[in-house]
Amino acid sequence: MKKRPLIIFCFLLLAVGSVMLSALCRGAIPLSLHDLWLLLTGNGPAGLRLVVVEWRLPRVLIAVFCGAALGISGAIFQSILRNPLGSPDVLGLNAGAFSGVLAVMLLWPSNLFAMTLASLVSAALTGAIIYLLAWRQGITPYRLILIGIGIRALLMSFNGWVMTSTSLSTAMSAGLWSAGSLNGVNWQSVNLVFPAVVIALLGVAMLAKRMRLMEMGDDLACALGIRTERTRLGLLFLATLLTAVPTAVIGPVSFVALVAPQIARRLANSPSGVLWNTALCGSLLLLVADYLAQHAFLPYQLPVGVITVSVGGIYLLSLLVREARRS
Repeated sequence: MKKRPLIIFCFLLLAVGSVMLSALCRGAIPLSLHDLWLLLTGNGPAGLRLVVVEWRLPRVLIAVFCGAALGISGAIFQSILRNPLGSPDVLGLNAGAFSGVLAVMLLWPSNLFAMTLASLVSAALTGAIIYLLAWRQGITPYRLILIGIGIRALLMSFNGWVMTSTSLSTAMSAGLWSAGSLNGVNWQSVNLVFPAVVIALLGVAMLAKRMRLMEMGDDLACALGIRTERTRLGLLFLATLLTAVPTAVIGPVSFVALVAPQIARRLANSPSGVLWNTALCGSLLLLVADYLAQHAFLPYQLPVGVITVSVGGIYLLSLLVREARRS
């Protein structure tokens, strides 16, 4: 890794650690760093250990893992499509994952494993449908994006119809979950997210060099011995996994996957180490968004998705204007 990306990596790592400590210390029961250390090492009152270890710590870890997963997923889509508008929420994978989770919530509520499996399957089916509809002797990025936007609109309409057709209690639960929220996550959520994200990130690390070569075009990548279609499908599967698992646990949090790769690329100003900086940017964005959702509007707490949509919508508008001027 070159010097500048390494410095950015260390800076982002420090920022993520600082926000994590702040999130663990601040709340209805404020704590000092010394108190936090005692509680994390097994000392201190049992009531405070419950608050920190069982409530705050899983929430912070989920924000870190899910943010990293969404950031890497967005980086994969933007690399494959060679377009800054490529992200799972723009292409409709989030909406597809939501459809699967919604079906499980109607049939087997509170079954986290079934929700995760349904989220992965429905997101994969959504991606396959978009890919097949966009195929015309090859894949054109703008065609893929436009079809993805259309499929997303259809899925959102379907999800809305299902929510209005079910019972009031289920519709309220689904509506709160669909906004994207870290409320109620626990160690079961961490135990599910952590291995899935680590396995997917290891797979991405193995394909990272091929992905960078494919950014220069399929012809050059093929000339260098890269099996482009197989690599592309593998990357799409990993990106789908990195989208589906966070969606099943915290809901369809939008714009983290769109914004994080752009921030990392502009900070590093180099292709070296962009993926890992993107993971840290995703973690930092979701941590900060959740921190603001909890503390910026007291006595009310907002879903984290409301914060990411508000900030991400402004960024998406500026990105569309910039792309239009460049065209």
